[in-house]
Amino acid sequence: MSNVHGYYLEDLSVGMSEVFEKTVTDSDIESFAQVSGDNNPLHLDDTFANTTRFKGRIAHGMLTASYLSTIFGTRLPGPGCIYLKQSVRFKAPVRPGDIVTAQVTVKRIDEDRRHVDFECSCIVDGNEVLDGEATIMVD
Repeated sequence: MSNVHGYYLEDLSVGMSEVFEKTVTDSDIESFAQVSGDNNPLHLDDTFANTTRFKGRIAHGMLTASYLSTIFGTRLPGPGCIYLKQSVRFKAPVRPGDIVTAQVTVKRIDEDRRHVDFECSCIVDGNEVLDGEATIMVD
């Protein structure tokens, strides 16, 4: 892999994986709300969020899922790939201050279509908070 272009299809193999780790900050949540337009008070208002079943503010699920995109676009397969499909299942909340470890693993390679399927997960304190699959097109 070079800085200009990520892995090419022929460089990938089933089982390859990559990780990205990020501490979720209040600023991240506020910025995501501003960019996405999702101003749900569950993410932004302590008083409101404390009255919910979560007993406090939580990060947007799609903010957590975006850490998978970070891996795809910058590490595996990296620059030049095309994100085609993503499924996610949100299993537990992510809170401000949590350290999220996102991981993707090559599950299948379709050489004819140049599609690579990945297993995806996000972990906080040893607990899986998100899982899913993605399909990426690779040069």
